Amino acid sequence: MQNLPFVISLVFIVIVLLTFYFASEACRNNKKVLILLSIWLLLIGILSVNDVFKITDRFPPRIMISVFAWIVVIIAFFFTKAGKFFIDTLEIRWITILHIIRFPVELILFWLFTKGAVPKEMTFEGGNLDILSGITAPIVFYFAFVRKSMSNKTVLAWNLICLILLMNIVVRAILSLPTPFQKIGMLHPNIAVLHFPFTLLPAFIVPIVLFAHLAAIRQLIKK
Repeated sequence: MQNLPFVISLVFIVIVLLTFYFASEACRNNKKVLILLSIWLLLIGILSVNDVFKITDRFPPRIMISVFAWIVVIIAFFFTKAGKFFIDTLEIRWITILHIIRFPVELILFWLFTKGAVPKEMTFEGGNLDILSGITAPIVFYFAFVRKSMSNKTVLAWNLICLILLMNIVVRAILSLPTPFQKIGMLHPNIAVLHFPFTLLPAFIVPIVLFAHLAAIRQLIKK
C-alpha cells in the first residue's frame, strides 16, 4: 500500500468525517452516541496502525470481527425497547441524505482499483452499482423532505433497493479478501480494507449506512 498517493487516504478520511457528521445530526447530537462512535474510530485506528487487521489466514479474518461487532449492536438496537426507541427518534431526513457519501466512496474504490488495491469487481465497472445510491440520495432527500412530494412508499422502495445494492458490494468485498476462502479478484485481492484508513470502510462507514437503511425502513413501515 506504500505506492498509494497520500491524497487518496486524505480524501477518504474526509468521507469518514462526513459520515460521522451525518450520523451525529441524525441522532440529534446524542452525546453518548458520539462518544461511543469516537471511541470506536480511535480503537479501529489503533488496531489498524498496529497491523492487527492484516491477519487474514485465520477464520474469521480480523477485519470481519469488527463487522460482526456491529451486527451484534444493530441486532440489539432492533430487539430491545431502548434500542427501538432510539431508532424511532432518529431524524429520517439525515439518515437519508447520509447515503450521499456512497458516491465518493465508489470513486475511492475505483481509484484504489487503478492502484491494484481492490479488484475490478468492487467498482462500478465490475458490477458494483452502489454508486447509484449516492447519486439518487440527494434527489430522494429533496423530493421527500424539501418538496414533500414523494410518498413514504417510494422512499421505502428506494431504501430497499439501495439496501440490496449495499449487500451486493459487501459480498463482493468479503469474497475478494485475501483469505483461503477468496473467490473473486484473484489477481488484485481486496487488500485496501486491511490498511488504515480504509479499514474504516467495513468497520465504520458500511455499518452506519446499513443501520441508516434499517432504521429508515422501520420508521417508514410504522408510518
